[in-house]
Amino acid sequence: MQNQKSKIVAIAAIGRNRGLGKDNNLIYKIPEDMKHFRDATLGHPIISGRKNFESMGRALPGRPTIVVTRDTSYAFEGVMVVHTIEDAIAKAQELDQEKIFIIGGGEIYTVALPYTDQLDLTLIDDDKPADVFFPDYSEF
Repeated sequence: MQNQKSKIVAIAAIGRNRGLGKDNNLIYKIPEDMKHFRDATLGHPIISGRKNFESMGRALPGRPTIVVTRDTSYAFEGVMVVHTIEDAIAKAQELDQEKIFIIGGGEIYTVALPYTDQLDLTLIDDDKPADVFFPDYSEF
């Protein structure tokens, strides 16, 4: 069997200002978008930064969860912990030859963008105040 490269997909809902979150919470919680996120990511590994993961409070069911953190002592039951985006991608590719999803937060999207094959963005015609942003993807 040929070893194929998993497609790396960044998935997010962002406003016109590329805003993602504020005060460690999503600023857009649209039921149809949340369903799309669940349906798209179910069965595939997800890569999250520590702060984004902690804002969710738990590993999402049906998706192997990989958390990227600089904290070498960090551990959380039910998730794999790595310390670089490259290690996260390598671990995810061991688990799934089809798709890997980058789910945030802002810093993880930024470091993962050079490795990303596809953007799955819900663009919202709004500019809610945010303190976390999706990176500039104009060159994508």
